[in-house]
Amino acid sequence: MNKEALRIVYMGTPEFAVAPLRALVENHYRVVAVVTMPDKPVGRGMKIQASPVKQYALSAGLPVLQPERLKDEAFLQELRSYRADLQIVVAFRMLPQVVWQMPPMGTFNLHASLLPQYRGAAPIHWAVINGEKETGVTTFLLQHEIDTGNILLQERIAIAGDETTGSVHDRLMALGAQLVPRTVDLLLSGRCRAVPQQDLLPASGELRAAPKLFKDNTRIDWHQPSDRIYDFVRGLNPYPAAWTTMSMTVEGRPVSVPLKIFGVSCEKAAHDLAPGSVRTDGKHWLKVAVPDGWVALERLQPAGKKPMTASEYLRGFQQLPKDITLF
Repeated sequence: MNKEALRIVYMGTPEFAVAPLRALVENHYRVVAVVTMPDKPVGRGMKIQASPVKQYALSAGLPVLQPERLKDEAFLQELRSYRADLQIVVAFRMLPQVVWQMPPMGTFNLHASLLPQYRGAAPIHWAVINGEKETGVTTFLLQHEIDTGNILLQERIAIAGDETTGSVHDRLMALGAQLVPRTVDLLLSGRCRAVPQQDLLPASGELRAAPKLFKDNTRIDWHQPSDRIYDFVRGLNPYPAAWTTMSMTVEGRPVSVPLKIFGVSCEKAAHDLAPGSVRTDGKHWLKVAVPDGWVALERLQPAGKKPMTASEYLRGFQQLPKDITLF
Protein backbone atom coordinates (compact mmCIF):
# COMPACT_ATOMS: atom_id res chain seq x y z
CA MET A 1 0.00 0.00 0.00
CA ASN A 2 1.26 3.50 -0.82
CA LYS A 3 0.63 6.64 1.22
CA GLU A 4 -2.05 7.94 -1.17
CA ALA A 5 -4.10 4.77 -0.66
CA LEU A 6 -3.63 4.54 3.12
CA ARG A 7 -6.79 5.76 4.86
CA ILE A 8 -5.96 7.83 7.96
CA VAL A 9 -8.25 9.19 10.68
CA TYR A 10 -6.55 11.99 12.61
CA MET A 11 -7.47 12.95 16.20
CA GLY A 12 -6.38 16.14 17.94
CA THR A 13 -7.56 19.44 19.36
CA PRO A 14 -5.05 22.24 20.20
CA GLU A 15 -2.60 24.24 18.11
CA PHE A 16 0.12 21.65 18.80
CA ALA A 17 -1.89 19.11 16.79
CA VAL A 18 -2.40 21.36 13.75
CA ALA A 19 1.17 21.23 12.38
CA PRO A 20 1.31 17.39 12.03
CA LEU A 21 -2.12 17.37 10.38
CA ARG A 22 -1.05 20.08 7.96
CA ALA A 23 2.12 18.11 7.16
CA LEU A 24 0.05 15.03 6.29
CA VAL A 25 -2.35 16.99 4.09
CA GLU A 26 0.31 18.99 2.28
CA ASN A 27 2.40 15.87 1.64
CA HIS A 28 -0.60 14.09 0.07
CA TYR A 29 -1.36 11.50 2.74
CA ARG A 30 -5.00 10.46 2.59
CA VAL A 31 -6.67 11.87 5.72
CA VAL A 32 -10.29 10.71 5.41
CA ALA A 33 -11.63 12.30 8.62
CA VAL A 34 -10.62 14.36 11.63
CA VAL A 35 -11.88 13.84 15.20
CA THR A 36 -11.68 16.77 17.62
CA MET A 37 -13.32 18.14 20.75
CA PRO A 38 -16.77 19.79 20.56
CA ASP A 39 -16.83 23.57 20.19
CA LYS A 40 -16.75 25.33 23.55
CA PRO A 41 -17.07 28.84 25.04
CA VAL A 42 -13.75 30.71 25.28
CA GLY A 43 -12.60 33.97 26.90
CA ARG A 44 -14.39 36.55 28.97
CA GLY A 45 -17.19 36.83 26.44
CA MET A 46 -17.63 33.02 26.46
CA LYS A 47 -17.98 33.03 22.69
CA ILE A 48 -18.36 29.55 21.19
CA GLN A 49 -15.16 28.65 19.34
CA ALA A 50 -13.99 25.70 17.29
CA SER A 51 -10.72 24.00 18.16
CA PRO A 52 -7.61 24.93 16.15
CA VAL A 53 -7.65 21.43 14.60
CA LYS A 54 -11.27 21.83 13.50
CA GLN A 55 -10.55 25.24 12.00
CA TYR A 56 -7.67 23.84 9.94
CA ALA A 57 -9.58 20.68 8.96
CA LEU A 58 -12.50 22.69 7.61
CA SER A 59 -10.13 24.96 5.66
CA ALA A 60 -8.63 21.84 4.09
CA GLY A 61 -12.04 20.38 3.25
CA LEU A 62 -11.78 17.44 5.64
CA PRO A 63 -14.80 15.82 7.35
CA VAL A 64 -14.89 16.63 11.08
CA LEU A 65 -16.33 14.48 13.88
CA GLN A 66 -16.92 16.03 17.34
CA PRO A 67 -18.22 13.36 19.71
CA GLU A 68 -19.23 14.22 23.25
CA ARG A 69 -18.63 10.61 24.27
CA LEU A 70 -16.10 8.37 22.55
CA LYS A 71 -18.06 5.22 23.42
CA ASP A 72 -21.30 6.53 21.93
CA GLU A 73 -22.53 3.95 19.42
CA ALA A 74 -23.56 6.56 16.85
CA PHE A 75 -20.01 7.97 16.88
CA LEU A 76 -18.47 4.49 16.66
CA GLN A 77 -20.61 3.63 13.65
CA GLU A 78 -19.66 6.88 11.92
CA LEU A 79 -15.98 6.29 12.70
CA ARG A 80 -16.15 2.76 11.25
CA SER A 81 -17.74 4.14 8.10
CA TYR A 82 -14.46 5.87 7.19
CA ARG A 83 -12.70 2.46 7.03
CA ALA A 84 -9.43 3.82 8.40
CA ASP A 85 -6.31 1.71 8.00
CA LEU A 86 -4.50 3.80 10.61
CA GLN A 87 -5.41 6.32 13.30
CA ILE A 88 -3.10 9.08 14.52
CA VAL A 89 -3.59 10.87 17.85
CA VAL A 90 -1.93 14.18 18.79
CA ALA A 91 -2.95 16.03 21.97
CA PHE A 92 -6.45 14.59 22.16
CA ARG A 93 -8.27 12.53 24.80
CA MET A 94 -7.71 9.12 26.31
CA LEU A 95 -9.24 6.68 23.82
CA PRO A 96 -11.31 3.66 24.77
CA GLN A 97 -10.02 0.32 23.49
CA VAL A 98 -12.90 0.01 21.03
CA VAL A 99 -11.56 3.12 19.26
CA TRP A 100 -7.80 2.56 19.28
CA GLN A 101 -8.12 -1.07 18.21
CA MET A 102 -10.47 -0.27 15.33
CA PRO A 103 -8.06 0.16 12.36
CA PRO A 104 -6.09 -2.87 11.13
CA MET A 105 -2.74 -1.01 11.44
CA GLY A 106 -3.59 0.26 14.91
CA THR A 107 -3.35 3.75 16.38
CA PHE A 108 -0.23 5.72 17.16
CA ASN A 109 0.22 8.78 19.35
CA LEU A 110 2.65 11.70 19.16
CA HIS A 111 3.78 12.63 22.69
CA ALA A 112 5.86 15.71 23.55
CA SER A 113 8.54 14.01 25.64
CA LEU A 114 11.20 11.35 25.42
CA LEU A 115 9.13 8.46 26.70
CA PRO A 116 9.14 6.70 29.09
CA GLN A 117 9.97 9.98 30.83
CA TYR A 118 7.18 12.51 31.39
CA ARG A 119 4.12 10.43 30.79
CA GLY A 120 1.05 12.55 31.37
CA ALA A 121 -0.86 15.65 30.34
CA ALA A 122 1.84 18.36 30.63
CA PRO A 123 5.18 16.90 29.48
CA ILE A 124 6.67 20.12 28.09
CA HIS A 125 5.91 22.12 31.24
CA TRP A 126 7.37 19.56 33.61
CA ALA A 127 10.56 19.03 31.60
CA VAL A 128 11.30 22.76 31.85
CA ILE A 129 10.15 22.99 35.49
CA ASN A 130 12.55 20.18 36.39
CA GLY A 131 15.47 21.88 34.65
CA GLU A 132 15.97 19.19 32.00
CA LYS A 133 18.70 19.86 29.45
CA GLU A 134 16.90 18.02 26.67
CA THR A 135 13.48 16.78 25.66
CA GLY A 136 11.87 15.64 22.44
CA VAL A 137 8.93 13.96 20.74
CA THR A 138 7.95 10.30 20.61
CA THR A 139 5.55 8.30 18.47
CA PHE A 140 4.23 5.12 20.04
CA LEU A 141 1.46 2.55 19.56
CA LEU A 142 -1.49 2.91 21.90
CA GLN A 143 -2.26 0.26 24.49
CA HIS A 144 -4.33 0.07 27.68
CA GLU A 145 -2.29 2.22 30.09
CA ILE A 146 -1.80 5.83 29.05
CA ASP A 147 1.52 6.76 27.39
CA THR A 148 3.01 3.28 27.91
CA GLY A 149 2.83 1.75 24.42
CA ASN A 150 5.76 0.47 22.35
CA ILE A 151 7.87 3.23 20.83
CA LEU A 152 8.15 3.76 17.08
CA LEU A 153 10.36 6.85 16.65
CA GLN A 154 11.93 9.61 18.77
CA GLU A 155 13.65 12.93 18.08
CA ARG A 156 15.56 15.03 20.62
CA ILE A 157 16.21 18.74 21.14
CA ALA A 158 18.28 20.64 23.71
CA ILE A 159 16.57 22.98 26.17
CA ALA A 160 18.43 26.25 26.76
CA GLY A 161 18.72 27.47 30.34
CA ASP A 162 16.66 30.59 29.65
CA GLU A 163 13.93 28.99 27.52
CA THR A 164 10.29 29.04 28.49
CA THR A 165 7.73 26.32 27.90
CA GLY A 166 6.31 28.53 25.15
CA SER A 167 9.47 28.40 23.05
CA VAL A 168 10.06 24.68 23.68
CA HIS A 169 6.42 23.99 22.73
CA ASP A 170 6.84 25.73 19.38
CA ARG A 171 10.03 23.85 18.53
CA LEU A 172 8.51 20.49 19.50
CA MET A 173 5.42 21.30 17.45
CA ALA A 174 7.60 21.75 14.35
CA LEU A 175 9.55 18.59 15.17
CA GLY A 176 6.34 16.62 15.64
CA ALA A 177 5.14 17.75 12.22
CA GLN A 178 8.18 16.00 10.75
CA LEU A 179 7.99 12.90 12.93
CA VAL A 180 4.36 11.99 12.22
CA PRO A 181 4.78 11.50 8.42
CA ARG A 182 8.06 9.65 9.04
CA THR A 183 6.20 7.30 11.40
CA VAL A 184 3.50 6.66 8.80
CA ASP A 185 6.20 5.87 6.22
CA LEU A 186 7.88 3.51 8.68
CA LEU A 187 4.64 1.61 9.27
CA LEU A 188 3.98 1.43 5.52
CA SER A 189 7.48 0.05 4.90
CA GLY A 190 6.80 -3.07 6.95
CA ARG A 191 10.23 -2.68 8.60
CA CYS A 192 8.90 -1.26 11.84
CA ARG A 193 10.27 -2.60 15.13
CA ALA A 194 8.32 -1.11 18.01
CA VAL A 195 10.47 -0.92 21.16
CA PRO A 196 8.88 -1.68 24.56
CA GLN A 197 9.27 1.26 26.92
CA GLN A 198 10.59 -1.17 29.52
CA ASP A 199 13.75 -1.44 27.39
CA LEU A 200 14.36 2.31 27.68
CA LEU A 201 14.07 2.73 31.44
CA PRO A 202 16.94 4.73 32.99
CA ALA A 203 19.54 2.81 35.00
CA SER A 204 18.27 4.47 38.16
CA GLY A 205 14.74 3.32 37.42
CA GLU A 206 13.48 6.84 38.18
CA LEU A 207 10.62 8.02 36.00
CA ARG A 208 9.41 11.61 36.12
CA ALA A 209 5.70 12.20 35.61
CA ALA A 210 3.90 15.05 33.86
CA PRO A 211 0.60 15.46 35.70
CA LYS A 212 -2.08 17.91 34.65
CA LEU A 213 -1.57 21.47 35.90
CA PHE A 214 -3.94 22.85 38.51
CA LYS A 215 -3.94 25.82 40.86
CA ASP A 216 -2.41 23.76 43.66
CA ASN A 217 0.68 22.64 41.71
CA THR A 218 1.40 25.96 39.97
CA ARG A 219 1.83 28.04 43.15
CA ILE A 220 5.39 29.22 43.89
CA ASP A 221 7.01 27.80 47.04
CA TRP A 222 9.37 30.51 48.29
CA HIS A 223 11.11 27.94 50.51
CA GLN A 224 12.65 26.41 47.38
CA PRO A 225 16.16 27.40 46.20
CA SER A 226 16.36 30.25 43.70
CA ASP A 227 17.31 28.02 40.75
CA ARG A 228 14.26 25.80 41.33
CA ILE A 229 11.97 28.84 41.44
CA TYR A 230 13.56 30.22 38.26
CA ASP A 231 12.88 26.94 36.42
CA PHE A 232 9.37 26.73 37.89
CA VAL A 233 8.46 30.20 36.58
CA ARG A 234 9.85 29.65 33.07
CA GLY A 235 8.26 26.19 32.98
CA LEU A 236 4.81 27.73 33.47
CA ASN A 237 5.35 30.64 31.06
CA PRO A 238 3.22 31.62 29.16
CA TYR A 239 0.43 29.36 30.37
CA PRO A 240 -0.96 28.81 32.95
CA ALA A 241 1.73 30.94 34.70
CA ALA A 242 3.24 30.48 38.14
CA TRP A 243 1.41 32.40 40.83
CA THR A 244 1.71 33.63 44.39
CA THR A 245 -0.17 35.84 46.86
CA MET A 246 1.24 39.20 47.96
CA SER A 247 0.30 40.29 51.47
CA MET A 248 0.98 43.94 52.36
CA THR A 249 -0.26 47.00 54.22
CA VAL A 250 -1.62 49.80 52.02
CA GLU A 251 -2.69 53.07 53.66
CA GLY A 252 -2.99 51.30 56.99
CA ARG A 253 -5.12 48.41 55.66
CA PRO A 254 -4.02 44.77 55.16
CA VAL A 255 -4.33 43.73 51.52
CA SER A 256 -3.79 40.38 49.80
CA VAL A 257 -3.31 40.34 46.03
CA PRO A 258 -2.87 37.26 43.79
CA LEU A 259 -0.05 37.70 41.28
CA LYS A 260 0.95 35.71 38.23
CA ILE A 261 4.72 35.66 37.76
CA PHE A 262 6.10 35.40 34.21
CA GLY A 263 9.77 36.26 34.67
CA VAL A 264 12.35 36.33 37.47
CA SER A 265 16.08 36.61 37.96
CA CYS A 266 18.21 35.16 40.76
CA GLU A 267 20.91 36.43 43.07
CA LYS A 268 22.84 34.15 45.43
CA ALA A 269 23.41 35.88 48.77
CA ALA A 270 23.34 35.30 52.53
CA HIS A 271 20.58 36.97 54.58
CA ASP A 272 18.54 36.34 57.72
CA LEU A 273 15.05 36.99 56.33
CA ALA A 274 12.22 34.50 56.20
CA PRO A 275 11.43 33.03 52.74
CA GLY A 276 8.83 35.17 51.00
CA SER A 277 9.92 38.44 52.61
CA VAL A 278 10.04 41.25 50.05
CA ARG A 279 12.48 44.12 49.69
CA THR A 280 12.00 47.01 47.22
CA ASP A 281 13.35 50.46 46.42
CA GLY A 282 9.76 51.52 45.78
CA LYS A 283 10.49 52.51 42.19
CA HIS A 284 12.36 49.94 40.13
CA TRP A 285 12.69 46.53 41.75
CA LEU A 286 11.02 43.96 43.94
CA LYS A 287 13.02 41.03 45.25
CA VAL A 288 11.92 38.09 47.34
CA ALA A 289 14.00 36.32 50.01
CA VAL A 290 14.58 32.60 49.40
CA PRO A 291 16.85 30.21 51.34
CA ASP A 292 19.93 30.76 49.17
CA GLY A 293 19.47 34.43 48.20
CA TRP A 294 17.00 36.55 46.29
CA VAL A 295 14.52 36.16 43.45
CA ALA A 296 13.78 39.43 41.64
CA LEU A 297 10.34 39.77 40.07
CA GLU A 298 10.91 40.91 36.48
CA ARG A 299 7.45 40.47 34.97
CA LEU A 300 4.19 40.02 36.88
CA GLN A 301 0.45 40.31 36.47
CA PRO A 302 -1.96 41.42 39.20
CA ALA A 303 -5.51 40.06 38.97
CA GLY A 304 -7.54 41.93 36.36
CA LYS A 305 -4.48 43.68 34.89
CA LYS A 306 -2.09 43.11 32.01
CA PRO A 307 1.42 41.70 32.55
CA MET A 308 3.87 44.43 33.56
CA THR A 309 7.39 45.06 34.83
CA ALA A 310 8.16 45.53 38.51
CA SER A 311 8.67 49.27 37.99
CA GLU A 312 5.29 49.57 36.23
CA TYR A 313 3.66 47.73 39.11
CA LEU A 314 5.28 49.96 41.74
CA ARG A 315 4.18 53.11 39.92
CA GLY A 316 0.59 52.07 40.59
CA PHE A 317 0.91 52.89 44.30
CA GLN A 318 0.51 56.45 45.58
CA GLN A 319 2.16 55.33 48.81
CA LEU A 320 4.78 52.59 49.11
CA PRO A 321 3.20 49.47 50.66
CA LYS A 322 4.65 48.16 53.93
CA ASP A 323 5.28 44.71 55.37
CA ILE A 324 5.24 43.00 51.96
CA THR A 325 5.45 39.20 51.93
CA LEU A 326 4.70 36.55 49.35
CA PHE A 327 3.21 33.18 50.12
